[in-house]
Amino acid sequence: MTAEPTQQTHTALRQGALGVAGIVFLVLAAVAPLTGIVVVASLVIAFGNGGGAPVSFFLVAVILLLFAVGYAQMSKQLVNAGGFYAFVVKGLGRTGGLIAGLIATLGYNFFVVGTIGTSGFFMQTIIAQLTGLNIHWLVWGLLSIAVCFVLARIGVDFSSKVLGVCLVLEVSMLVVFDISVLIRTGYSFEAFSPEAVFSGSLPIGLLLAATGFLGFEATALFSEEAKQPLRTIPRATYTAITAIGVILGVTTWAVVSAIGVAKAQQTAVDHLAHGDLIFSIAQTYLGGPLTTVMEILLLVSLFAAMLAFHNSATRYLYALGRARILPHAFARTRAGGAPQIAGIVQAGFAAVVAVIFFLAGANPITQIVPAMLGFGTLSVLILQGLAALSIVVYFRRRNDGRWWSTFIAPGIGFLGIAAIAILAMFNFNIVAGSEELWINLLPLLLVLAVIGGVVYAQYLKRSKPAVYDGLSADLEQFSTR
Repeated sequence: MTAEPTQQTHTALRQGALGVAGIVFLVLAAVAPLTGIVVVASLVIAFGNGGGAPVSFFLVAVILLLFAVGYAQMSKQLVNAGGFYAFVVKGLGRTGGLIAGLIATLGYNFFVVGTIGTSGFFMQTIIAQLTGLNIHWLVWGLLSIAVCFVLARIGVDFSSKVLGVCLVLEVSMLVVFDISVLIRTGYSFEAFSPEAVFSGSLPIGLLLAATGFLGFEATALFSEEAKQPLRTIPRATYTAITAIGVILGVTTWAVVSAIGVAKAQQTAVDHLAHGDLIFSIAQTYLGGPLTTVMEILLLVSLFAAMLAFHNSATRYLYALGRARILPHAFARTRAGGAPQIAGIVQAGFAAVVAVIFFLAGANPITQIVPAMLGFGTLSVLILQGLAALSIVVYFRRRNDGRWWSTFIAPGIGFLGIAAIAILAMFNFNIVAGSEELWINLLPLLLVLAVIGGVVYAQYLKRSKPAVYDGLSADLEQFSTR
């Protein structure tokens, strides 16, 4: 009598799959530089500090680089797919970490729903404009998330290669635009004058510019899959923040120089209704054919962002499943190391919510995108703030003597991020781009996440102490790599 073969269950991510470049590609794809210029830069110029908008991007980059000094030190203390959730457990304890995990899970999953709306809307619009083929946005959106799901299942290293190609194409187009403006008009240093920097609203400019950096925090999510993670993650973080700051800051400088610094804000406001500020300037500096290529690359950029956020959201589900906060089945991986059940759940959740919005008659660009991306943005900003505070608290408790790298720099970074997060809460209508009441009530979900995290932590502590203790134990499994 022979024993039946048993099927092996995998629960480990693929180690050593990503180097610095691979992680940077994954992170910058989530940032989506071309989308950042077309959407975020236009909003910073219109609602923020107008012709001084480049300074907003550079200042945010400095704040995040100061935070990254402490982030780099914390990354050397643990290697975990839980990202900032793991940082908060380390610094603020299990209950704080649980709250951060719930906020991150909500935020990233809502982000993916939002990308279905943006990708679907722009695919319908641009493809119909170029080919006459007019397919409903929901079809394009669901097709996009299905392709993302398949690519993610193949493996994170394959995803990074796909995203790398997308990123090179996006950035190449922006570089061509920047050079064209430099040669034909030149860059105006008036953008750095006090009059320009403090024109309009610098605080709103900083708030909106910060949304252009969302995604850099994903470097920690891939630490278990990184080669030599204790060195790779800090380097990838510095590289990602610097690259984002340079790309968005310099290109925004080119945009306001092309328009004229003094009239940049009013011009951006005039183009808000159609969202075509960048494309209208590109017609002059790139010409019709290259502007069409830019429109096509916008679709590539949106797809790359969807794939990157799907990967990030999946890893939060995976990490919380492994810690048994969510069903342990979420921790199952394919033989190649890609999260299996978590990926299915994430893509399925995003698709179902998008369909529900469609059945409710929601408009993708005026309701779905503001609601989902606005809430996701606020969630990630708060998550960044919690992580920054956790770094300072963790090293102060250890009486670490490296004051600059573990207290001063990350402390300043925390204050900057906290200020931006508070601005986001009190100006959520601007972050979401909507005045609808139900959209502006979404931040209350974060209050529920805090209450739910506290209650759930107390339940685990009393009824499932092994799971509660495991929140810390899970962090230590990979910290010696």
